[in-house]
Amino acid sequence: MHTPSKSAVRFAVVGLGHFGQTAVLPAFANAKEKATLAALFTGDAEKAHELSAKYQVKAHSYDAYDRLLAAGDIDAVYIALPNAQHRDYTERAARAGVHVLCEKPLAATVEDAAAMVEACERQGIKLMTAYRLHFEEGNLQAIKVVQSGRLGLPRVFTSIHSSQVEAGNTRLDASLGGGPLEDIGIYSINAARYLFQAEPFEASAFAVHGDDPRFAEVPETVTAMLRFPDDRLATFICSFGAANHSEYRVIGADGTLTMNPAFTWQGDIQQKIVVKGREESRTFAHRDQLAAELLYFAECIQQDRTPEPSGDEGLIDVRIIDALRKSVAEGRAVKLSIEGDARPNVSQSIQRDPPRQPTPVNAAAPAKK
Repeated sequence: MHTPSKSAVRFAVVGLGHFGQTAVLPAFANAKEKATLAALFTGDAEKAHELSAKYQVKAHSYDAYDRLLAAGDIDAVYIALPNAQHRDYTERAARAGVHVLCEKPLAATVEDAAAMVEACERQGIKLMTAYRLHFEEGNLQAIKVVQSGRLGLPRVFTSIHSSQVEAGNTRLDASLGGGPLEDIGIYSINAARYLFQAEPFEASAFAVHGDDPRFAEVPETVTAMLRFPDDRLATFICSFGAANHSEYRVIGADGTLTMNPAFTWQGDIQQKIVVKGREESRTFAHRDQLAAELLYFAECIQQDRTPEPSGDEGLIDVRIIDALRKSVAEGRAVKLSIEGDARPNVSQSIQRDPPRQPTPVNAAAPAKK
């Protein structure tokens, strides 16, 4: 197992799509005191050539993955592949004793996510689900506000998250684990859980495909409801066929908290609190959320700490997504039995200025602006 105690953790980035190129790779410049970019993996020769030269690291084909991990030159991997490929690349890293930071959702299915958690536990390596908002100040402050009691007892969470996904994008491919619930609905699920500080016990959902050929394999829009203890409800809509929108609200007995945009990684985040007619607003400046993830995970490796968000945290959300898919398929509410106690808090806020966003190589933007 590769566990450096003082030197920077050596990362390989696996998958160089649009997000990998525009968010993950530039973040290493802001995390260099603890995390260093040591290798790239891609199946695209042009990407390999250009990005290797740009970042001064060697780019490898996926065929070389096991060989490089076994060589001992990599301490951790950042997996930014399509959802259905997460399990394979995580299990192979685990067998080599290499730590794993994996994009969300943790996997395409509950079976895959559970296998990933088990493989990493068996090998004694760290597995962290890449929930970047667990290190973003605005969302962490929202947790603090809700838990402070300023809104009164929190009763309702509601959210809308949408974008226009371009035809041909991998997120529209069911075989790769695509779909609006999996790709962006997960933000609302995770936010409801950390704002309510609880786990849902029932899930129900409806989905529509419409007549747009983009949505032949995955729904265009999903609307869902989660029931939480103490008669609290979380409702959300996620869509790949509507204009860009990213917002959530927590409504308490005495007031409301609104985040809009709530889930972005590319701009400022706005927060508005209204309590008994008095309104206050706050802007949380754009920061490098990916550098925060890298810094935090590297520190967990160096100090032998279990990360929050862990693999178990990612597994919980996959279980909820699976229940919502089952509800859509069977037309009924689905019961859940979930135990979870690790929650993000304001101590996890990490600030780094945003990097300049590069022009990606052979990777179109996933959604229309």
